[in-house]
Amino acid sequence: MTYLLWHNPRCSKSREALALLRERGCEPEILEYLKHPPHCAEIERVARALGAPVKSMMRTGEPEFAQLGLDEPGVSDAALFAAMAGHPRLIQRPILVSGERAVVGRPPERVLDLLDD
Repeated sequence: MTYLLWHNPRCSKSREALALLRERGCEPEILEYLKHPPHCAEIERVARALGAPVKSMMRTGEPEFAQLGLDEPGVSDAALFAAMAGHPRLIQRPILVSGERAVVGRPPERVLDLLDD
């Protein structure tokens, strides 16, 4: 099984999630999404894998969220994907992806859900 961790090394929760994975012998591929932002199509694929509303993978407290009007009613998923691609700080962290499944590591222990399945 291969794993990809959307990771921000400056984030304590992201570092905790990575440490938990490594403690269990899992060495995921790392995507430092702030340095190498994913494209809209990849963000959309991960959103489908999460199986939750798009905003669940977003950091709604970031200033860009309000500045871009993403808190307004009726904002389309396409607009949310484009916002994350253009402003990767809006992407929640960490996110662990394995095939067609993904989980937001909030709290960090949630990443273990993919290992247990």
